[in-house]
Amino acid sequence: MQFPALPPSLTGESPPPAPKACFGRDGLIEEVVTLAESSTPVALIGAGGIGKTSIALTVFHHYRIKQRFGENRRFIRCDQFPATLGHLLNQLSKVTGAGIKNPEDLTPLRPFLSSKEMIIALDNAESILDPDGTDAAEIYDLVEELSELPTLCLCITSRISTIPPECKTLEVPVLSMDAACRTFYHIYKHDKGSDLVNDILGQLDFHPLSIVLLATVAHQNKWGVDRLKREWEKRRTSVLQTRHKKSLAAAIELSLTSPMFQEFGPDARALLGVVAFFPQGVDENNIDWLFPTITNAIDVFDGFCVLSLTSRSDGFITMLAPLRDYLSPEDPKSSSPLCVAKERYFIRMSVDIGPDKPGFKETRWIRSEDFNVEHLLDVFTTIDVNTDDVWKSCANFMAHLYWHKPRLTLLGPKIKGLSDDHCCKPRCLIELSRLFSSTGNHVECKGVLGHALKLERERGNDDMVARVLWRLCDANRHMGLYDEGYNRRKRLWRFANG
Repeated sequence: MQFPALPPSLTGESPPPAPKACFGRDGLIEEVVTLAESSTPVALIGAGGIGKTSIALTVFHHYRIKQRFGENRRFIRCDQFPATLGHLLNQLSKVTGAGIKNPEDLTPLRPFLSSKEMIIALDNAESILDPDGTDAAEIYDLVEELSELPTLCLCITSRISTIPPECKTLEVPVLSMDAACRTFYHIYKHDKGSDLVNDILGQLDFHPLSIVLLATVAHQNKWGVDRLKREWEKRRTSVLQTRHKKSLAAAIELSLTSPMFQEFGPDARALLGVVAFFPQGVDENNIDWLFPTITNAIDVFDGFCVLSLTSRSDGFITMLAPLRDYLSPEDPKSSSPLCVAKERYFIRMSVDIGPDKPGFKETRWIRSEDFNVEHLLDVFTTIDVNTDDVWKSCANFMAHLYWHKPRLTLLGPKIKGLSDDHCCKPRCLIELSRLFSSTGNHVECKGVLGHALKLERERGNDDMVARVLWRLCDANRHMGLYDEGYNRRKRLWRFANG
């Protein structure tokens, strides 16, 4: 069916210009272009600021897409009009040049959309595809029909993964180190190849928006690399805000104001904070165990993944480093879900552990969650330094490590710095000595055992004095100090026999 030529006012709207630089996306762009050439609908899914729009615009200005679709390339920014069916239909009619005013459904637009081959982008489509939004079911049906039109190639960018099944879904990853550096220095235009910059980019998980904001702030303020490092260490992600009020915070808060997120209830943000707090994220198998008071916790965490606020990796629900930095609770003690999770971990570690103890195999869980527990203890031994249960859990943690994953721990200096009159210090020192011994550091092992021996003698704990002396004998033996080891064994024998 042929349509008469449209007047200039009805010729539709061309897409915005392509970004001047889109580093590290060549493979993904080629994949989208190839799909579009065969009119296969495609959806680019990922967290806010991951670069979905930049990729889509680069595709729309690709020479092969221009050859394939000519001027029939239309770009609809879905976050710039109310998320109702009527507004979407009006925008579709306007942008494509169909010229139908106030269509109530797709029927009057269908002949026009079927008359020519066209590629249409629905950018930031999460604002209209949110399943808890206004007219959600009707809008989804409309987008699904658009994806099925044989003359139309639909390209969706969205934070939400609730996409019509006809669409080929592509997850947009973070940048490579090389692409992250090229992105940063394309904007910064100063020193190149700095290890300090590389380290900061790594701490940002190579997240494109964060890198662009960091480079823009540094460029606008004319910071050198050393000043940039100081500002980052002092302000972390709060530094990611330009003079024109573009910020990482705004991008994150946009996701948190979505109807779907609001539907999760008042605990949702605090639960996100728990994911952000733990460097490994949250073990999927632990959700009900960690949050016993939240009846729909598994559904909420699934929803976080749908919204691209979190992702799944090796059985853990985790999030990008910039999001972790922004969403992690400033005062961990004020987060009720985090405090509940802390107590659950502390109880779990309180079992008497050893190969001859019941449930020894079950305590191997520490192998996969040791960094989470270590961070938990590192934080709470700082803010609850005089609390007994924190230090008891610290000793229990090291016992778990000794049996299942011997390694050094960053808690060592804190244990050494703990007040000598704290009731938990001797045991913490003894458990720390076992870790030193298991990793071959017998000098440190002997040092902390000597400190523990002094404390146990001062407290008159004869049984513990004997045990520490025995461990000191072993430490001396490993160090080749046979005479000292022999003499200590003699003193131990005398001590044991009165």
